[in-house]
Amino acid sequence: MHAAELIERKRNGSEIPRGELAEFIAAYVRGEIPDYQAAALLMAIWFRGLSAAETFGLTEAMVASGERVDLAARLGRRVVDKHSTGGVGDKTTLALGPVVAACSAPFGKMSGRGLGHTGGTLDKLESIPGFRVELSTEDFVRQVREIGIAVAGQSADLVPADRKLYALRDVTATIDEMSLIAASIMSKKIAGGASALVLDVKVGEGAFMRTPEEARRLAEVMRGLGEEAGLDVVCLLTDMEQPLGRAVGNALEVHEAYETLAGDGPADFRELVVEAATQLLALSDLELDEAEARERVVACLGDGSALAAYERWIHAQGGDPDPARLPRVPVVRRVAAPAGGFVRTLSAREVAGVAMALGGGRERKEDSIDHAVGVVCSAKRGDAVERGGLLAEIHARDEPAAEAAEAALLAAYEIGAEPELRPLILDVIR
Repeated sequence: MHAAELIERKRNGSEIPRGELAEFIAAYVRGEIPDYQAAALLMAIWFRGLSAAETFGLTEAMVASGERVDLAARLGRRVVDKHSTGGVGDKTTLALGPVVAACSAPFGKMSGRGLGHTGGTLDKLESIPGFRVELSTEDFVRQVREIGIAVAGQSADLVPADRKLYALRDVTATIDEMSLIAASIMSKKIAGGASALVLDVKVGEGAFMRTPEEARRLAEVMRGLGEEAGLDVVCLLTDMEQPLGRAVGNALEVHEAYETLAGDGPADFRELVVEAATQLLALSDLELDEAEARERVVACLGDGSALAAYERWIHAQGGDPDPARLPRVPVVRRVAAPAGGFVRTLSAREVAGVAMALGGGRERKEDSIDHAVGVVCSAKRGDAVERGGLLAEIHARDEPAAEAAEAALLAAYEIGAEPELRPLILDVIR
């Protein structure tokens, strides 16, 4: 295999055999192919796309570049997992994992850090005092076996090809190619060792996929890759025109997940947790149909067992689950509604920008995050508000930051005479 020849053939629209893709990726990970040739191939893929066979070949090659964990073989159980394509206020894993574990299905998730408006799942968990996100593979497996849930950072040996390729995609404007997105996500899920997976594909201005058509296409590609690798996959298409739940910001989102597990929490966030947990239980080895799975999920949220599972999980990874121990800011500013009526729109993108400006996210992976700052959207789409009534709260480090955030947050709201309602869950693809 000659790298330049392979790049030329892809540039000209030819299909690259799996074996050659595998050889290229392996050589790149070993350092035998330079970044400039890998970048050239990525750009050729961006222009020409990949066939279904090429996409699976790329995914397979990326999985083969590092360690692969077989959780089913090591635990003797089907382990379930969940992945979201990312959204504003998306703290679903924090509540979903404990619910699934409380319902007796093992939940194991290897996660990454976030770029953008707020942190990823690991960043949210690190706002919990003492929580350890780094677990060895042995500790990860042991914890899933003993308490039914573990969420940890990805091992350095897990899909190293993806880390190298993603860094190139980030600086060569090739992030948004559908097959590359799907291969990146699914290679990590396949290598992580779960038997069944729910994919939450976000749709709207606060998501990577702006239209339902784009989201459906990505969902179908990822579902096909999973099934080709032997995973059972269900995809949820969910609305991301407004933030999920009320809280946007790492510690604030952890607190909201705790409230939801305690039987409270925002209705939309609870709806998504129940739906995703129902699908995971139906895919598990518990032999439940969807109606039975949903009944069990609702029961675990109502009888305290989901909250107890959360507390066991946080303790197991060295953290303090008491929400009163989460970091707080010195300034909390109430944002008043400028007019009465109904919230017609709440821009997820604008709210994300506010959280980012407060310090709740990162532009580069090496940037630090302020876990305590963020926004709580007390009024959301369809809610009635009175002039001067509470619209939102801003959690900031100082008054100037809060004042700047208030103007930006007010611009995220549109208040009108009639409510405008949209469903949260747009479709379930099995």
